[in-house]
Amino acid sequence: MLIFHVPTVQSLLPNPPVHGRDDGRFLGATTIAQLTGPGSPNKTDTKWNLYGTDLGHMFVHGDRTYFVFGDSYGPDKSHPRSNAMAWSEDDDPSDGLHFQGMIVDGQRRAKELLPSKKLWGIETTVIPTAGISDGRRMYLHYMSVRYWGRPGRWRAGHAGVAYSDDAGESWTKHPRTRWPGDSNFVQAAFVRYGDHIYMLGIPAGRFGAVKLARVGPTALLDGNAYQYWTGSAWESNRHWDAAVVVPGPVGELSVQWNSHYGKWLMMYLNEHRAAIVLRTADSLTGPWGEEVAVVGAATHPQLYAPYITPRWNDGPEIFFTLSLFGPYNVFLMRTTLFGQGQVAREPTM
Repeated sequence: MLIFHVPTVQSLLPNPPVHGRDDGRFLGATTIAQLTGPGSPNKTDTKWNLYGTDLGHMFVHGDRTYFVFGDSYGPDKSHPRSNAMAWSEDDDPSDGLHFQGMIVDGQRRAKELLPSKKLWGIETTVIPTAGISDGRRMYLHYMSVRYWGRPGRWRAGHAGVAYSDDAGESWTKHPRTRWPGDSNFVQAAFVRYGDHIYMLGIPAGRFGAVKLARVGPTALLDGNAYQYWTGSAWESNRHWDAAVVVPGPVGELSVQWNSHYGKWLMMYLNEHRAAIVLRTADSLTGPWGEEVAVVGAATHPQLYAPYITPRWNDGPEIFFTLSLFGPYNVFLMRTTLFGQGQVAREPTM
């Protein structure tokens, strides 16, 4: 997530993640392929003027997997964009995921989906933190960042939901579906189960805890329709009463059901451990198991933003994207929960 003081950032260096001490005990993860930037098989630099970017969370719409990126730039950090999106019809992640296209502008450059004012202290950038589709309409949860503070900390103006009815070509920020910048739902992960879409949220920055909300799949744009888990019940319009389901520190997070393990999986950055960690649960409301470290900063310096793929969650391999701040690009990774066999269990809330 770059720091935009002005519309161009040619001489601007962003703050990297700040990490604690890598404790050296990990499941282990394999880098499958670089997905973005110079040297990547997708050639996003020469095809779409996307030289540097981060995040890369995913959702499925139709037959395509869409990848949503954060602050992005062209050569020599020119042409800054707050966000961008690629799509893939690749059905085999074992050798990387190949992009068939990106949402582009009139010059065939990766296009900024959600505009930002790029004014420090007012709205430095607008970053999508999660996406989902109902089969017809796409939705993005986003945060409006006022300014970047110390590494791993920033101030948000608000969070909201935007939608697209033309497969991502144009987006509308819904004016009445918003959360305050100091709420626990400034960053999010979406998962659909049963009659609801669940939203797991964290505050701005990488040190807060996870809280839980849900909404009907046709009511994502109705801010009054969201219910929040208080620890014993679902309450409407009470985001400030939501209970902690996973304690901090939690950086950018993702959640998916894995039918092989018969568990909900949650991945995020723990800054204090300098590691991407994973927790499992039978229910989204918890209890969530203890953290298991997957990969650390000793082998992957300045790592952050692990996003589990929305597909291929029916086997022992766990595929996820990972951002590295040094090259400022996104990589496809895989890991596995060693010693865990298949469990015949359906997901619960």
